[in-house]
Amino acid sequence: MVSPSPLHAQSAAAPRGTAFHRLARARPDYRWWRPVFTLLFAAGIYGVLVLASVVFLFILGFFVPAVAATVDRAVSVHPDLRDPGQLAFLLGAVCLLWPAAVLGVRWGGRRSGGTLSSVTGRLRWQLFPRLLAVAAGLVLAGSAVTLLLPGEVSGESSAGAAGGGWLMLLVAVAVVPFQAAAEEYAFRGLLMQVIGSWLRHPAFAILLPVPLFVLGHGYGLVGQIDVAVFAVAAGWLTWRTGGLEAAIALHVVNNLVVLALGAVGLADPNAVDLPLAHLPVSIAVVLAYTLLVLRWFPPAGSHPGHAPSGTAAAG
Repeated sequence: MVSPSPLHAQSAAAPRGTAFHRLARARPDYRWWRPVFTLLFAAGIYGVLVLASVVFLFILGFFVPAVAATVDRAVSVHPDLRDPGQLAFLLGAVCLLWPAAVLGVRWGGRRSGGTLSSVTGRLRWQLFPRLLAVAAGLVLAGSAVTLLLPGEVSGESSAGAAGGGWLMLLVAVAVVPFQAAAEEYAFRGLLMQVIGSWLRHPAFAILLPVPLFVLGHGYGLVGQIDVAVFAVAAGWLTWRTGGLEAAIALHVVNNLVVLALGAVGLADPNAVDLPLAHLPVSIAVVLAYTLLVLRWFPPAGSHPGHAPSGTAAAG
């Protein structure tokens, strides 16, 4: 799903018993100001990456006018996610959070970027097959239920969108895994560990990034509640399992299903809110996923970096 990059730099696992949100504090040369440097470096790197991307597309737009037109529409007040070009641009901009977070930790925090992935210093790839399968089953079941419920999704008209549904679906499959992982690295990785380096109790690290995550999704009240529930569950799972894998899996599957339904006309990817009748179903999916994931991980107090018991790769 993700090609080798600096994101997968190996590092020694954290000392036994170190919680995920305290990994920045585990370094022997930790100082209170290092997390500040980490955030500043990450923000600066993200700004540079975005600027470089915009300049590249601006130059490309001189030779391919369709590119310039697509970017102009994507940065407008009401972009159209049914347009594959706009979808690729907007998701791609979010993807840049991933290298920004990892390089911010490397250069600002003077520790391996792998510590953003899990307490083992890397992504635990052996966990993904089961996590993705469970997430897919639950999200698809929840989506099937919501299709039977009343309530129209509020969104902007997508008339005139460029490209067909299959091209939109292809863009989603190619880019969403990176986009969803990037958000998890930024909010459940970087921000949780920055806050956790200052405040010991995990509730602070789990809850304080939630408002920023909600504000990053421009939905109405019901949609914001839905996003907040996901953010709390993802943060709690990240702390409880000692890594981002569970949150990434649910995030990827959820976004892919939403965009796939939009590609075939069963949902509006431009929706600005969620029908109230759909909210209990969405929350139930998140809670069911959380409970199922917890069954595979060691009880609280054991080393969170161990693979869940019962998996083929456990050992």
